[in-house]
Amino acid sequence: MTARSRRAAMFPALLAAAALVLAACGGGSSGTEADAGPPRAGGTLTFAVGSDAGCVDPQQVASNDTIYSVRQLVDSLTDQDPRTGELKPWLATAWQTSPDAKSFTFTLRTGVTFSDGTPLDAAAVKANFDRIPSLGVRAALAKGYLAGYAGTTVQSPTQLTVSFTQPNVQFLQATSTHSLGILSPASVARSDDDRCAGVIGSGPFTLQSYVKNASITLAKRPGYDWGSSLFAHPGEAYLDTLRFTIVPESGVRTGSLQSGEVDAIGSIGQQDEAPLTGAGDQLLARSNPGIVFGIGFNLSKPVVADPAVRQALSLAINRQDIVGGVFPSQTRAATSVLASTTPSYADESALVVFDAAKARSVLDAAGWVPGPDGIRAKDGQELTIPVTYAPVAGTNQPALELIQQQAKAVGIDIRIQQVPVAQLASQQAAGDFTALWGNLTRADPDLLRSQFSVAGSNFYRIPQSPLEPVLVAQAGEPDPAERTRLVGQAQQLLLTQGFYVPVVELTTVLAVGPTVHGVTFDASSRIQLHDAWKSA
Repeated sequence: MTARSRRAAMFPALLAAAALVLAACGGGSSGTEADAGPPRAGGTLTFAVGSDAGCVDPQQVASNDTIYSVRQLVDSLTDQDPRTGELKPWLATAWQTSPDAKSFTFTLRTGVTFSDGTPLDAAAVKANFDRIPSLGVRAALAKGYLAGYAGTTVQSPTQLTVSFTQPNVQFLQATSTHSLGILSPASVARSDDDRCAGVIGSGPFTLQSYVKNASITLAKRPGYDWGSSLFAHPGEAYLDTLRFTIVPESGVRTGSLQSGEVDAIGSIGQQDEAPLTGAGDQLLARSNPGIVFGIGFNLSKPVVADPAVRQALSLAINRQDIVGGVFPSQTRAATSVLASTTPSYADESALVVFDAAKARSVLDAAGWVPGPDGIRAKDGQELTIPVTYAPVAGTNQPALELIQQQAKAVGIDIRIQQVPVAQLASQQAAGDFTALWGNLTRADPDLLRSQFSVAGSNFYRIPQSPLEPVLVAQAGEPDPAERTRLVGQAQQLLLTQGFYVPVVELTTVLAVGPTVHGVTFDASSRIQLHDAWKSA
């Protein structure tokens, strides 16, 4: 890897300082391995999660609950060190970036095969990248990472060059994500829906069965010997089986862990912490990089097209009260559109404030007049904002209920609308919403371009504005310091224009039983289970 490539792959020192926000008992992994003795092979790890995305294709999944399982099916060209942000070898042993950041050449390791026996070579990688742009709305993440894709040239079975029509410095980090995990050519050739029912990868586990809204079961891949350089041990995974069960109710998940029915659970609520730690279970936590939990607006809808409404809603929200009342103790209130663990994060606390009196004055000045019930109206239209969300975390509904109460105090009527996880992407793409509650995880700030650029999917129907050239410029800027400056400018513009109302940083909090060890977080705060094992 050239010196220029190394610089492009590195992120600001902020990430190293803020990368891990861990529970008192946790670290990058679970358990106290020194007490448990050496790792043991064998056994089944049962993990209860709250939702199912309705798809097991890593290139078409964006929900954390499902990513936990599908990440184990595929290998990536690179891996990203969660402590430093540096890219490390995985399927690729080396890579080079062209001076104009339009092309990226990878050298692949030899001897890798998919679980159907076909080789993972340069032609297979090309097949993946050629197919992704034609995937549907479920693949918004993967398609965004390949925006401007011009094609892949295969020089040999172990060397390929990926080219873009414009500079695309984010692509290297994207190659470390599950969204660009490499699938077998046979899976790549299937229809979108068929892929959602099952795929073949080269990862440490294979898909054994998938029952929608019930379970995802994975089996250890025999002979696996090409893991990431960040894995703690070479060769096959320790566990024989991974079973992910869908348990929507937070209390039921907690009870199942306490009773020993499951070994680990996700989506820990504030009310779960004391019972779990009191029973001897371990809490593992890491703040997710990327776009924080907040409210994005469909600006084609008249009520939220008014910038005064968007500004007032942001001012009406008491973020500390929401964090303290709903979320686990490790959670932070948002101070920007990006989470504090994201490379190039800028602290914009001065623009993310609670001021109910100012919210009222902003609405007064814009002509929104309080009615008899306190809800404002203008020109016969009530100030009602439907906010759509999917139940991917137990904290979503109570957080929105608090926002609803806070907004009502300044005259804004928030209507909470829940939709199934599997329907959210299509509704967003169709513009069938007024406002959306959610977040998006990625350890690279180009996430802002994929979500808010008018040249991308533009789900939020954002018009041309001073934000657009800044988003484009950061995507082609190879100098880390200058890119950080541009990303900081983009965060400020998103807030001053009111295109997004940040509320809280998502913190992934897992609970694992005392016999579970080696569960690690990757740079995107998703879990890696190659090194996981059970002591009993």
